[in-house]
Amino acid sequence: MTETIFESVQRAKQLLEARGLEPRTAELAMLAATGKSRANYLASLNEHLPSKHDTLFWSYITELLTGKPIQYILGEESFYGLSFEVNEHVLIPRPETEELVHYALERAKKLFSNETIRVADIGTGSGAIAVAFKTECPSAQVTATDFSERALEVAKRNAERNEVEITFLQGDMEEPLEQQTWDIILSNPPYIAAHEKTEMSATVYDFEPESALFAEEDGLYFYRRLAERLAPMMNRPALIGFEIGYQQGKAVQQFLEKAFPEAKVDIVQDINKKDRMIFCEIR
Repeated sequence: MTETIFESVQRAKQLLEARGLEPRTAELAMLAATGKSRANYLASLNEHLPSKHDTLFWSYITELLTGKPIQYILGEESFYGLSFEVNEHVLIPRPETEELVHYALERAKKLFSNETIRVADIGTGSGAIAVAFKTECPSAQVTATDFSERALEVAKRNAERNEVEITFLQGDMEEPLEQQTWDIILSNPPYIAAHEKTEMSATVYDFEPESALFAEEDGLYFYRRLAERLAPMMNRPALIGFEIGYQQGKAVQQFLEKAFPEAKVDIVQDINKKDRMIFCEIR
C-alpha cells in the first residue's frame, strides 16, 4: 500500500531539506498532484494516495531536488490574484512586484482624472505588471515591451489567459516606446550586480533567465539609462515607477531627480520594511 499523504509529504520535505532546498514546496507539489484545495488537503492527510497521484507527486519532487523552482515545474504562478503561465524564458513574478502595481494604481488614481491613460511596462517578462494593471484599470491603454521574443510570447498568452488587451512591442527597453508619449511608465528591470550572485539561491540563478536578473554598473545601469531617456517621453502630469534593489534607493532617486528636477521622487518600502520601489511624480 502507498504512503499516506502526510507520510509522503514529510518524506519529501526531509529530502528537500537535506539538499538545502525549500521544504514547503513539497506541499505545493502535493496540491498540484492531487488537485486538492488547501482545505481538502489538510482534511485528507491520513488518506492513502492513489498510485497515479503518487507517481505524479514524486515526479514533481524529483525535479524539485534538482533545484528547479516549483513554478517552472507546474508552469504557472499567481500574481495579483491572477494566474500566469511561467517558464524558463521569464522571471517568476514575486510579491514585491505586486506592491509596485498596488502603489502605482493608488498614485494613478490621485494623479489622473478618468480620461484614458497611456501606460507602458518596460521589460515585461511574463506580462505580470501590464496584465495586472490593465485588469485593475480597464480604461488604460497598456503597452508592454521586452527584448526577448520568447518572453513576449509568454506575456501575450498571459494577456489572453486573463482576457485583457495589451499592445506588445519587441525591442530594447524603452526604445520601442520612443515615438510616443506616456502618462505612466513602470518597470522591474534587471538590478542585481554580478558580485551578488554568490548570495543568491541556486534555484534562481541556475534556472531563471540571467538577462532578466543582472545589470552592469553594480546593478544600476538600467535605472540610469531610463532616467536619462524617459524625460522627452513623459506627458504632464506623469508617473514613473520602478522596482529596485533594497540598497539602490538613494542612487536611483538621484538619477530621477537629475532628469526631472521639478518632480517629487519617493522611495517606498515593501511589506518587509525594505526599500523596494521608487516613484517619480511629474507635474
